[in-house]
Amino acid sequence: MRPVVTVICISYNHAPYIKEALESLFNQTYDNLEIIIADDASTDLSQEHIKNYIQGKEQIQLIAHQTNLGYTRTFNEAFVKATGDFIVDFALDDVMEPDFIESGINRFEEAGNSFGVTFSNANYINQESELIGNHNEILRGKGLLNKVPQGDIFEMVLKRYFICTPSMIIRKSVLDRLGGYDENLAYEDFDFWVRSSRFIGYAYIDKTLIHKRKLTSSMSAQQYKSQENQQLEATLKVCRKALHLCKTQAEHKALIERVRYELGQCLTSKVFDIGEGFYDLLKSLKENSLRLLIYKTLLAWKMNYQFLNKKRKKGLV
Repeated sequence: MRPVVTVICISYNHAPYIKEALESLFNQTYDNLEIIIADDASTDLSQEHIKNYIQGKEQIQLIAHQTNLGYTRTFNEAFVKATGDFIVDFALDDVMEPDFIESGINRFEEAGNSFGVTFSNANYINQESELIGNHNEILRGKGLLNKVPQGDIFEMVLKRYFICTPSMIIRKSVLDRLGGYDENLAYEDFDFWVRSSRFIGYAYIDKTLIHKRKLTSSMSAQQYKSQENQQLEATLKVCRKALHLCKTQAEHKALIERVRYELGQCLTSKVFDIGEGFYDLLKSLKENSLRLLIYKTLLAWKMNYQFLNKKRKKGLV
């Protein structure tokens, strides 16, 4: 018998998309599944829709919150109940290709036990499920991706974003070792990539296996827009963790590149208090003194730095 895969389905106000998401899960070619659905106190009809769609499927576990706990805590609550050898973190506004899970398990069997995560290419869809882009093509168009990294990706994951989060399948033993997601963070993926890639390999699948829905109300769409930006604060915490995980000069340089980028985001978003944290981290990383002086001055002035975006794209700031 092939290994059990636990699919943890997270819902929060996903009522319009739940049917399409669950149907894509129920139509998987891989059938040795454990399904746990957790709704984090939706204020729409999500819980009612879920109950309707899983009627008659007694094997599906449902966690229905009455109080919103946030994504990471909700996932961890479901993860404690998981008994599968592999975990899929599936938001109920995304859509799986029929062979999503089977392709991942096949890749694990091919790659071996030194690999703890598989990931693939992905499409982006809008509220109407219309195709609006392809993950790898977008990154290549921006000059951010040539060959998709795999194996030991720690250094590369510090430098830049290249994994579409919902395309991942994870060995349960990896999440066990990490203690699940860090519940002190506003989002989970960057922290998971940094901590897990330090000790386990990532295997890429050169197929488009997931459709990630892009919504204007989503957390990713709001990233860097608010002066009370929890995402930037979480990223600062992860970068501080990464400082203690770096082992080589190349990894330290990669972290410097990441911290420069995030500090630039703080400047252009006027999130100056968190910017001070990134500045202190750059000092710990022994950043160039002239660059540090420039950052210190910009943080002190607290001006509108939107004009720096063009310079940052050219690597000047």
